[in-house]
Amino acid sequence: MTLDTPPNADAKERQTSYGAPHGSDPQRPVHGGHPPARRRSLVLRLIVTIIVLGLLGVALYGFNTFKNKAISDYFANNKPPPTPVAVAEASVRNVAKYLTSIGTLAASRQVVVAPEVAGRVLQIPFESGARVKAGDPLVQLNDATEQAELLALKAQARLAELNLDRARDLRRSQATPQSSVDQYQAQLDEINANIKRNQATIAQKLIKAPFEGELGIRQVNVGDYVSPGATLVTLTDLSRLYVNFTLPEQTLNALSIGQKVLINSDAVTGRDFEAQITTIEPQVSAETRSIKVQATMDNTARLLRPGMFANVRVVLPPVANALTVPETAVDYTVYGDSVFVVGSEKTQDGKDQLVANRRPVKVGDRAENQVEIREGLKPGERVVISGQLKLSNGAAVSLAESNPLVPPSTLPKN
Repeated sequence: MTLDTPPNADAKERQTSYGAPHGSDPQRPVHGGHPPARRRSLVLRLIVTIIVLGLLGVALYGFNTFKNKAISDYFANNKPPPTPVAVAEASVRNVAKYLTSIGTLAASRQVVVAPEVAGRVLQIPFESGARVKAGDPLVQLNDATEQAELLALKAQARLAELNLDRARDLRRSQATPQSSVDQYQAQLDEINANIKRNQATIAQKLIKAPFEGELGIRQVNVGDYVSPGATLVTLTDLSRLYVNFTLPEQTLNALSIGQKVLINSDAVTGRDFEAQITTIEPQVSAETRSIKVQATMDNTARLLRPGMFANVRVVLPPVANALTVPETAVDYTVYGDSVFVVGSEKTQDGKDQLVANRRPVKVGDRAENQVEIREGLKPGERVVISGQLKLSNGAAVSLAESNPLVPPSTLPKN
């Protein structure tokens, strides 16, 4: 009898025979399906990613190139307008030369009024700040005791004169010796000396102004007891002032008595006062190697006061035919002094354009808002005197209608 094979047994055998690799164990399970297809999918994805990244890089490079070109074209075709500046020509003139210094004003006559003797104040016939003449009474001290002593001494003097006259009459008649006459004469001389001493004490108790001037603030009141040397008031002669200043020893040969000096002070702006050198210290200071100089100036208008700070300029012979520019034209830096010179250049379209170029210069003395240019400029060249902060070398400029650095003639009122 023949057994029939199960219908699915043959199928399982075929599945096992076809699904397992050649030479493998038919009992080992097979995983992964079809490996070559998965590898092809991964390679394809990698290629697509590389292509996309490449396209993005090319697009970014093209965008940056386009942006840079657009910016360059914008700035090339949109130049800023010319900078307005004020200019001035370099001119030839005589330049004044000075020796500059810092000085202090002092009164030609100034004293502290003080008593020579002690006493109680009876009268003060002056007001603080008043102007007085020489000999005007300032303070009266109590002199009642001295006045009484003076009366007694004058009485003794009259008696001594009578005794002397009698002795002389007797001497003529040989009734008395010469020694008696001499004795009475000595008594009279002694009394007269005491009178003069008493009068001097009385005069010392009436304190007077030694010279004409202006009084300060009084330091005493009526009834105060003052000692010798106590400060009563100050007296200052403001009609003439001294200007004391120093200069380096190298300037000694340039100084002389009577030389003109210009003085200005912050207390009186916009005005120079004239003075003359009256004293040059014969010795040079060993510590500072400088010379002390004193000038005298007239101050009848009483605009300046002792103790004020003063800018001093000793006038020297001027420099002839010096090239000068306004002081605001020079740019002072640690790398050197320079100016912006304005000239004309041709543009790409053939038009004339004013441009400013920086040029180094060598400066000299300064006077009256002008600077001497010793090297770097020629007469007639135009230099920028305002607006330099906005300029660079070769910048286009235009001429401003007015100089903003010049103050207006009238200032606005609040």
